[in-house]
Amino acid sequence: MPLYDNWCDSVRANNGQKLSLRLTEKPTGRAAAMQALPPIVRSHYDDVARINEDIAALGFTQAAAILAERLPRTPRARSGELGEILATELVEEQLGYRVPVRRLRYKDGREMALRGDDFLGLRTDPAGAVHVAKGESKSRANLTAATIAEARDVLSRDAGRPTPTSILFVTDRLLERGGDEEALGRALRNDVATKIIPAAQIAHILFTVSANNPPQALDDDLENAGVDRPNAVIHLKIEDHQDFIRLSYEEALKLGND
Repeated sequence: MPLYDNWCDSVRANNGQKLSLRLTEKPTGRAAAMQALPPIVRSHYDDVARINEDIAALGFTQAAAILAERLPRTPRARSGELGEILATELVEEQLGYRVPVRRLRYKDGREMALRGDDFLGLRTDPAGAVHVAKGESKSRANLTAATIAEARDVLSRDAGRPTPTSILFVTDRLLERGGDEEALGRALRNDVATKIIPAAQIAHILFTVSANNPPQALDDDLENAGVDRPNAVIHLKIEDHQDFIRLSYEEALKLGND
């Protein structure tokens, strides 16, 4: 079920290689979001088929207990990870990329932050060339210029390319799948050594979610971004930011009733 179309109104502005996208909740959008989001959150932490197997074998309560061991409990960890989930869904639904690996399934611990890029989106053009989206997400009750600058600094590291750690993590998962996924994984893996994918095929995506309106610094950031690659700067305003995060995780754990 698509998340954003029924949840948010959007204002999109393109200027050459640069995209600004501003999202606000529709008057009746929250109900639609709360219907679509819980299964999406679950899917980022565990395979949906495995969750269903747990329900069949153990019942709803025990299956929820297993899922709870994967989900973060602290407000800070939940904020950051929900921002990553919302960013992933956005780039797949509206920007034409596929994020083939749900990173949060591979965390070492419930409250442990993963290293590397927040998300890597992939697409292949009609000529067969691989395009990559290097993404950074920031979730804050109050989004500030300092947080935006921090995110841009992360995007600019490694000469603007995805970190080798992130690329190898994604390619390892793709290589394990075989078929077309394995071929895509091999092409990405080769890029770690050869850096063959040009900058024009590596987009930078900055996704932000906060309770406040986007500060001027967000527009300035996009204005100052280089023109050697596609750049997208996205802001999602959720006025009850902290309550929304708490509710999203509470609803994700409601698998059903025995």
